[in-house]
Amino acid sequence: MSDVINKAVETLSAKMDGGFDGSVKFVIEDEGAIMVDNAGVRAGDEEAECTMTADADTFEAILDGDLNPTAAFMSGKLSVDGDMGTAMKLGAVLS
Repeated sequence: MSDVINKAVETLSAKMDGGFDGSVKFVIEDEGAIMVDNAGVRAGDEEAECTMTADADTFEAILDGDLNPTAAFMSGKLSVDGDMGTAMKLGAVLS
């Protein structure tokens, strides 16, 4: 597992208050994938209600609070496939 994925799992876990009501997969290009669901945050590549894809720099900026997830989506830096409502719920947690 890459350092980027390990750091992202740590950072997301700290931002999450327990589990998440839904399932989201973050795909970090050239690094791997992270699952967020009612079991918590972990490295993994499973089926999810929503898949968000971004490069490592964009994902890191979102986690650090330097880039709003909605702004990343609107500018094309973050793509979202699947249930947009689930994506918005998670975006609110990350903002």
